Amino acid sequence: MTTQPQVLNPRSKNITEGKSRAPNRSMYYAMGYDAEDFKKPMIGVANGHSTITPCNSGLQKLADAAIEAIEEAGGNAQVFGTPTISDGMSMGTEGMKYSLVSREVISDCIETCVQGQWMDGVVVIGGCDKNMPGGLMGMLRANVPAIFVYGGTILPGHYQGRDLNIVSVFEAVGENAAGRMSDEDLLEIERRAVPGPGSCGGMYTANTMSSAFEALGISLPYSSTMANPHDEKVDSARESARVLVEAIRKDLKPRDIVTRKSIENAVAVIMAIGGSTNAVLHFLAIAHAAQVDWSIDDFERVRQKTPVLCDLKPSGQYLAVDLHRAGGIPQVMKTLLSAGLLHGDCITITGQTIAEVLHDVPAAPRADQDVIRPLSNPMYQQGHLAILKGNLAPEGCVAKITGLKNPVITGPARVFEDEQSGLAAILAGKIVPGDVMVLRYLGPKGGPGMPEMLAPTGALVGQGLGESVGLITDGRFSGGTWGMVVGHVAPEAAVGGTIAFIQEGDSITIDARQLLLQLNVSDEEIARRRAAWTAPQPRYTRGVQAKFAFNASTASKGAVLDNY
Repeated sequence: MTTQPQVLNPRSKNITEGKSRAPNRSMYYAMGYDAEDFKKPMIGVANGHSTITPCNSGLQKLADAAIEAIEEAGGNAQVFGTPTISDGMSMGTEGMKYSLVSREVISDCIETCVQGQWMDGVVVIGGCDKNMPGGLMGMLRANVPAIFVYGGTILPGHYQGRDLNIVSVFEAVGENAAGRMSDEDLLEIERRAVPGPGSCGGMYTANTMSSAFEALGISLPYSSTMANPHDEKVDSARESARVLVEAIRKDLKPRDIVTRKSIENAVAVIMAIGGSTNAVLHFLAIAHAAQVDWSIDDFERVRQKTPVLCDLKPSGQYLAVDLHRAGGIPQVMKTLLSAGLLHGDCITITGQTIAEVLHDVPAAPRADQDVIRPLSNPMYQQGHLAILKGNLAPEGCVAKITGLKNPVITGPARVFEDEQSGLAAILAGKIVPGDVMVLRYLGPKGGPGMPEMLAPTGALVGQGLGESVGLITDGRFSGGTWGMVVGHVAPEAAVGGTIAFIQEGDSITIDARQLLLQLNVSDEEIARRRAAWTAPQPRYTRGVQAKFAFNASTASKGAVLDNY
């Protein structure tokens, strides 16, 4: 018989002490509680399960395992839901503008339920891209003991002897438009690319953020690269709940774990694995929620000293399941730690330090695999997410430079006021090598919601233009994007950033070596254009999009809504 230790957190006194609390207890009796339950911690389970997307369709079994483990460990599980938006499904549509908004809605849901119900701790379970940053931001605001459980990656699809994932479909659209793929093959790839539950399989945004959370210490070791269909994912969810109950006893809170040093660890891992550009935006927001001093320039500082060690999609060969088999994030972390590139003294949700967690992991990757490279033979000597500045982005922007033979281009601007017209031009063959596409009025306020540009970037790659055409935007990129692309240009067009003043045919330079994004037009001409510019009317005047557009900060500060 399992012994249920009595764990009383001071927050639980809100429903356990005094006659004035009797009405509170009555509501719990209605749900089957008895008097002894009020001596136990009230532990939230923020369940992101939904049938909106395969990323979240496999989460209920993880929530069930967490609930069972909480009760076995002597806690009361209190389940509530969090929403999700599928980036992969909404990509290229007006719905994509709700993706970043959902990060804020998720964080608000968690903060509201945990604080409103006076919970002693919370397990947050999520799968799709914004579940991770939204979940952690809510955990940090509430700041009660908390752990994140990632839903797990998807298994690869297969067609004609090669592995498939969601980005395979977007690139196949470009290949088909260029006449390099038949309609039949395109349909077969579409049908086979996503074979079941789990988050998109490459080192895209979901797997990037889950890996970073493991590096932060807010998720369990090895949990970030497990596949959702595998039994070990359920076992990990169960263990996560047990670890959380211990953290409640120790009063170990998220803001004890998420510090400047642990964020630096997470960013070093993001660089080493070749992670998504979205990690820049999200970690600015996470640092803001944690009240940690962290700026966009810190990413560049970490990039310059951190090599890319992993050969992962979108620009590499392998998927997250391959990384897991090769040793997972602990192996990447131990390789970095051995080189002095991680802070080993950071505390984790287990109560151990990073160095203690990694103690038994080999100092170098196994020789029988090539997913994780040794420090002596990295994919790249420096990280792949470069922060560029210049007259087009005085606050900074993000360039993803992996997979490029020459990360420098100067060419004529091809200007588009939205994503759809830019995509149409690509598919019609109107974009040629040497062009620099400009997709603007897509920032936090201008989109609103800063949509991702996977449809046009995937089409460029599919047509063989990934390295010969530049693309800049004040919007975002999917974690599946690669090529000569620059996003998060700030200030954005909607607030009068220089990107708003680019004219068709202007010369633009993208130079990742000099960290430069430049409009090659005189200061006097830019000033003349600025004086003639009129701010556009808001696209939305009611509802969640209007609220987001009104409150959103610049991308260089994470596009957060409470930067007052």
